[in-house]
Amino acid sequence: MLQQQRLNNRGEKYVIGPTGTPLTLNDLPPANTQRWVIRRKAEVVAAVRGGLLTLDDACERYRLTNEEFGAWQAAIERHGLAGLRTTRIQQYR
Repeated sequence: MLQQQRLNNRGEKYVIGPTGTPLTLNDLPPANTQRWVIRRKAEVVAAVRGGLLTLDDACERYRLTNEEFGAWQAAIERHGLAGLRTTRIQQYR
């Protein structure tokens, strides 16, 4: 489900991120991110859902497969942010 397009006072597109704060392209994790904590995964999913990035752009930027991103998105939809915990992944399958 796509969120409505919003602009901040500087004219930048933003969406509401997983912590409830505005999230712009500049707020996203760096492209060279190697440690994917729950918040970072959720930020990327929120950015794609909100239209800040396309799925293809996100996968290219973060070197993800469509399947990996889809798994993040499905985990959030089924179990909320807790579904992104890698230590608990077997409990949520």
